[in-house]
Amino acid sequence: MKLIGSTLAGISREPSLRFDYDFHQYKNVTAEDSYAFSELFILNDSLKVSIDDLRSDFLYCEIGNTNKDGDISPELLNFDNRDLLNESYYAKIEKGDIIPVDHDDILLSKVRPNLRKFVRVTAETSGIYFTNAFISLKPKTMPAVLYYCLRGIFHQNLIAISRQGKGYPTLNANDLLLLKFDKKIIDALSADSGKISDQILEIENVIRTKKTTIKPVQAIVDEVFAHEFGFDYATFENIKKQRTYTAKLSALANNPDLRFSAKFHRAAGAFVMEQLTAVTDKKIKNFLTEPIVLGASVSPGDFDEDGAAYYVSMATIKTLEAELDESQLLSSAYYAAHKEKEVRAGDIIMARSGVAIGKTALIKEEFDGIFADFTMRIRLSNFIPQFACYYFRTAYFQYLIEIYKKGLQNKNIFPIVIQEFPMIDIPLSEQERIVSKIRAETDKQSAIKAEISDLRRKIDEIIETASVP
Repeated sequence: MKLIGSTLAGISREPSLRFDYDFHQYKNVTAEDSYAFSELFILNDSLKVSIDDLRSDFLYCEIGNTNKDGDISPELLNFDNRDLLNESYYAKIEKGDIIPVDHDDILLSKVRPNLRKFVRVTAETSGIYFTNAFISLKPKTMPAVLYYCLRGIFHQNLIAISRQGKGYPTLNANDLLLLKFDKKIIDALSADSGKISDQILEIENVIRTKKTTIKPVQAIVDEVFAHEFGFDYATFENIKKQRTYTAKLSALANNPDLRFSAKFHRAAGAFVMEQLTAVTDKKIKNFLTEPIVLGASVSPGDFDEDGAAYYVSMATIKTLEAELDESQLLSSAYYAAHKEKEVRAGDIIMARSGVAIGKTALIKEEFDGIFADFTMRIRLSNFIPQFACYYFRTAYFQYLIEIYKKGLQNKNIFPIVIQEFPMIDIPLSEQERIVSKIRAETDKQSAIKAEISDLRRKIDEIIETASVP
């Protein structure tokens, strides 16, 4: 058992009335042995961006566009040419969810800092805009070294000051002012900062070169499906650029719920449907083993850090395979009461709402889990789930979701709509061949990523070795 002495008066003087053990243990670190946050960093606040500055192409990055290694995959946007698929980004930016960055800035995720979605802004990325869900810092010294320290030897400091609630930890910009950094470690790194920075730069250059050879999974999937089924993505992209077009009143009336939005009746949607129906006359509902169902809602009290079942939320299905999240463990009572919403190997989970709408992931292995309310579970017969998952991630299928979703604020798409979408019907042997073809390409990318991970570990080792006083 860990014990720490603290008075009620001491707890009451903390503005947020925090009383978690890690926080108060961290506060007991003596200032004499540490550098304060303000001695090493400047907090970049009051950052503003005018919409008038965004009338040409610009890049925008959210926390979801960032991985645990700090790599980013920003979205290309343009307010004068709003792409339907990126409308959610434009809406957020118009509400002020955007900040500028500068060379050597460090960006820390306010949400779940334990995932290390931290970004170091380089000369190449300094022109990119970011969501204000990042906290922006400017190091006063050793920018590269301090960035890797926050990811490594000082990461526990960040976790200690993070706000620990019933859900995941969050980071408040004001809490950073409480950070303390071991003086002996900082002094040791400062004494050899030139050499360390040079070593980091050399490794980063190798990483940068290797990253240029990585092809996104989405691009691989679309390339293979375009080759196998004759998808004409070039024409599709050109049609999407059309800003005005005409439609007959009969076309507006010729849908079950009398939808008349420009989005729903866009020519690009009709083109996608023509391309898919030229390949197949089957629909998803023809292959379902059971009706598509929505997941279960959850409240903070339903989570249990000692639980054995996982909550498969939208955050866990952003890649092609569901990623288990140890911070989203459910109580045994909740799991037992929601067994009809459990997942099993071969299930496909699709987000039906929010920014991630349409994101699809495969439950590859057996585990105890309940899928979230804002997702739906798809179970197919006589079909290779991995092939279906790839198909659901193609640009064509995702565009169908985009034009068929509806709602004023929070957009949704429902099982009754999804089940009517075209479903490519080919023999299992052909499905397996295409899956193997895609997997062979993604395996190559995985090998490159493994090499990059080894290089990043070398950077951590360099800093750990140099930090010993």
